[in-house]
Amino acid sequence: MGLLDKAKDLIGKNADKADDVIDKAADVIDDKTGNKHTDKIDAGAEKAKDFVDKLDGDPNN
Repeated sequence: MGLLDKAKDLIGKNADKADDVIDKAADVIDDKTGNKHTDKIDAGAEKAKDFVDKLDGDPNN
Protein backbone atom coordinates (compact mmCIF):
# COMPACT_ATOMS: atom_id res chain seq x y z
CA MET A 1 0.00 0.00 0.00
CA GLY A 2 1.47 3.29 -1.08
CA LEU A 3 1.45 6.58 0.74
CA LEU A 4 -1.46 7.91 -1.32
CA ASP A 5 -3.52 4.81 -0.55
CA LYS A 6 -2.81 5.21 3.16
CA ALA A 7 -3.83 8.88 3.02
CA LYS A 8 -7.07 8.03 1.20
CA ASP A 9 -7.85 5.32 3.77
CA LEU A 10 -7.16 7.66 6.69
CA ILE A 11 -9.26 10.46 5.23
CA GLY A 12 -12.06 8.04 4.38
CA LYS A 13 -12.20 6.79 7.96
CA ASN A 14 -12.34 10.37 9.27
CA ALA A 15 -14.60 11.95 6.67
CA ASP A 16 -16.51 14.09 9.17
CA LYS A 17 -13.29 15.58 10.55
CA ALA A 18 -11.98 16.15 7.03
CA ASP A 19 -15.20 17.99 6.14
CA ASP A 20 -14.67 20.27 9.15
CA VAL A 21 -11.10 21.01 8.06
CA ILE A 22 -12.27 21.79 4.53
CA ASP A 23 -14.89 24.21 5.90
CA LYS A 24 -12.33 25.94 8.13
CA ALA A 25 -9.82 26.23 5.30
CA ALA A 26 -12.49 27.67 3.02
CA ASP A 27 -13.39 30.24 5.68
CA VAL A 28 -9.76 31.30 6.07
CA ILE A 29 -9.25 31.57 2.31
CA ASP A 30 -12.48 33.53 1.94
CA ASP A 31 -11.38 35.91 4.68
CA LYS A 32 -7.90 36.36 3.15
CA THR A 33 -9.41 37.22 -0.23
CA GLY A 34 -11.71 39.81 1.30
CA ASN A 35 -14.82 37.74 0.60
CA LYS A 36 -14.51 38.58 -3.10
CA HIS A 37 -14.67 34.96 -4.28
CA THR A 38 -17.06 33.38 -1.79
CA ASP A 39 -19.12 31.53 -4.41
CA LYS A 40 -16.08 29.94 -6.02
CA ILE A 41 -14.51 29.03 -2.69
CA ASP A 42 -17.75 27.47 -1.45
CA ALA A 43 -18.13 25.49 -4.67
CA GLY A 44 -14.57 24.20 -4.38
CA ALA A 45 -15.12 23.23 -0.75
CA GLU A 46 -18.27 21.31 -1.66
CA LYS A 47 -16.41 19.42 -4.40
CA ALA A 48 -13.64 18.56 -1.95
CA LYS A 49 -16.19 17.32 0.60
CA ASP A 50 -17.90 15.22 -2.09
CA PHE A 51 -14.55 13.64 -2.91
CA VAL A 52 -13.90 12.89 0.76
CA ASP A 53 -17.35 11.34 1.06
CA LYS A 54 -16.51 8.98 -1.81
CA LEU A 55 -13.35 7.85 0.02
CA ASP A 56 -15.25 6.55 3.04
CA GLY A 57 -16.48 3.57 1.03
CA ASP A 58 -20.14 4.21 1.76
CA PRO A 59 -22.10 3.02 -1.28
CA ASN A 60 -24.76 5.67 -0.55
CA ASN A 61 -22.33 8.48 -1.48
